[in-house]
Amino acid sequence: MISMEFVITALVVVLVPGTGVIYTVSTGLTGNRKSGIAAAAGCTLGIIPHLTTAITGLSAVLHMSAQAFQIIKFAGCLYLLFLAWTMWNSSDSVNMNGKIRNGSILKIIIKGLLINILNPKLTLFFFAFLPVFIKPEAGEPLKQMVLLGLVFMGMTFAVFALYALLANLVQKYIPGTKFFLKKVHRTFSVIILILAVKLSFSRQ
Repeated sequence: MISMEFVITALVVVLVPGTGVIYTVSTGLTGNRKSGIAAAAGCTLGIIPHLTTAITGLSAVLHMSAQAFQIIKFAGCLYLLFLAWTMWNSSDSVNMNGKIRNGSILKIIIKGLLINILNPKLTLFFFAFLPVFIKPEAGEPLKQMVLLGLVFMGMTFAVFALYALLANLVQKYIPGTKFFLKKVHRTFSVIILILAVKLSFSRQ
């Protein structure tokens, strides 16, 4: 039920240095392992409201019209193309120089939670992202969306936690230069571009 295209695309999206990654890595750099894991947990929990909203909305559309759902799936491919374009163009503006003060585990979790809860783009992302990977022949699209969402959350926590642990382990050697981040963004943008084109043709 979980396609390789979904795994690769989701992994690329999670790996890209964004607000959540920056917060998690910063916490790992300035705190200890527990604080880094707490940041990863907080950012992951912040996904839940957006994921729930997207799944609920998509379920309603699916019940209204199967054709409308197909249109959303095609729009999702276009969104992935847009995501690739924005990743490429934002590669000059992202940095990991922000530092945070070490605080209690609960405060760190809450900060990570708020970072994602207050990001309205996440709802749009899931609304466009999930339908692209739904397989009509498998049936139970709502169940598929829930499963895909849970897998995405699991990948988010695993990758963010790994970022935090690595940042804490090799603080002096974490690449934080603008050049490194630019290469990361542009590499991932190309990967998403290729996958978006492939998905747009395979889902007709």
